[in-house]
Amino acid sequence: MAREIHDIFVIGGGINGCGIARDAAGRGYSVALAEMNDLASGTSSGATKLIHGGLRYLEHYEFRLVRESLMERETLWAMAPHIIWPLRFVLPYHKGGIRPAWLIRLGLFLYDHLGGRKLLPPTAVLDMRTDAAGKPLKPLFTKAFEYSDGWVDDARMVVLNARDAADRGALILPRTRVVSARRENGLWTIDTVQSGTDRTETYRARMLVNAAGPWVDRVIREALGNDDAHHVRLVQGSHIVVKKKFEGSRAYFFQNRDNRIIFAIPYETDFTLIGTTDRDYKDDPKEVRISEEETIYLCDAASEYFREPVRPEDIVWTYSAVRPLYDDGASKAQEATRDYVLKLVGTQDAPLLNVFGGKLTTYRRLSEHALEKIGEAIGAKGRSWTAKSHLPGGDFAVQGYEAEVVALTTRYPFLEEAHARRLVRRYGTYATMVLDSATKMEDLGRHFGGSLYEAEVRYLIAREWARSAEDVLWRRTKEGLRLSEEEKKSLEEYMVAMPARMAG
Repeated sequence: MAREIHDIFVIGGGINGCGIARDAAGRGYSVALAEMNDLASGTSSGATKLIHGGLRYLEHYEFRLVRESLMERETLWAMAPHIIWPLRFVLPYHKGGIRPAWLIRLGLFLYDHLGGRKLLPPTAVLDMRTDAAGKPLKPLFTKAFEYSDGWVDDARMVVLNARDAADRGALILPRTRVVSARRENGLWTIDTVQSGTDRTETYRARMLVNAAGPWVDRVIREALGNDDAHHVRLVQGSHIVVKKKFEGSRAYFFQNRDNRIIFAIPYETDFTLIGTTDRDYKDDPKEVRISEEETIYLCDAASEYFREPVRPEDIVWTYSAVRPLYDDGASKAQEATRDYVLKLVGTQDAPLLNVFGGKLTTYRRLSEHALEKIGEAIGAKGRSWTAKSHLPGGDFAVQGYEAEVVALTTRYPFLEEAHARRLVRRYGTYATMVLDSATKMEDLGRHFGGSLYEAEVRYLIAREWARSAEDVLWRRTKEGLRLSEEEKKSLEEYMVAMPARMAG
């Protein structure tokens, strides 16, 4: 039996799909969204996790993309100061490097002045012989440039967009694969199957949005039956996480001899994140894994800069994802455009919007542009509203993180500070929903390891669609870095035993 007729049916539970669903629901559209796996289980949890203008994109003359990205940094930071925060990036320089100093200065001047910077501090020049930033690096770097960008918990940004969309009336359907979509009587008829089961459901909608990321062409070919779908270029990006390589809160931007760049970023308090690679990918995106070649490349590239080399045996975790870049014919993976392209197919009788490319920083603007096209196709509802909004838990001052930690530890004095800091970073003001009426640690229930307790797991099941230990440990939290294999197995057994009625 077909259900109610939705205005919009979105395929894809990554940042673009969830961002579009949230914006549309907030304008009064009836929205449904289907994601074949867990939310943010593809590209949107496998990024370098930066909210950035894209300094290196200036070399490819992508000025519109860079300007839009720069203007979005502080907008997104204000929307979600719990999961987004500013970082200072140190770009070491030495004579004979790939890029001359004048070119770097010019790029950073444009970066400072193209748009939007109010709270983020401007570019500076560092003497690496006296500045603490030079201590972890080899002594051949006597000078560095320092600039501002931002950091984001990428998977949480996706889930919080989905949560807010649901709170505004959207139907969010994780683990629901679209097997076919066809035009019937001026509407889309969408057949779905729930992952891991034979349970099928049919939905109807006035408009279809294909935001399936790396699978966008596959949706066009398989679900929509159009064999002529070759719009995206799949590029693999891999990252390694090692024990903390340096003190302090600053990150590093390293230029490699092959003209590529990598970042070394403080990660989850006790670790350093190093990435990313850029190479074309031809296989199934769900099978992507870091290769031995990429592992060696990242270790060698970082070791060119750090006094203490990075070795494969130092790695505590790796992750890889496939970026669905719009295929502009660029000769090298790292030169392919990071800009997004929206293609509207038909403006009457069940229109289709295909979403190609995009990145974390521009997802909100991409969503606004998508809503403009949706309005053209099925009629506009409401005005743009997300620029001044807050994601769930982000309703506090943009520079108010420390005050929120104090407030949480005052209300729940039994919390250790590190635990409180992590909860505020994950949930912001919603941390009190996680802890509820607890007055002592025992009230949080079973301890799974690290700072993960039953109360938090139950919250993630009830409110954030978590269904497996992987969902909890690697997307909703990053406690997988701290739990033993035995503890992870114990959590998985608990998740399997949880009743389906706790669905969020």
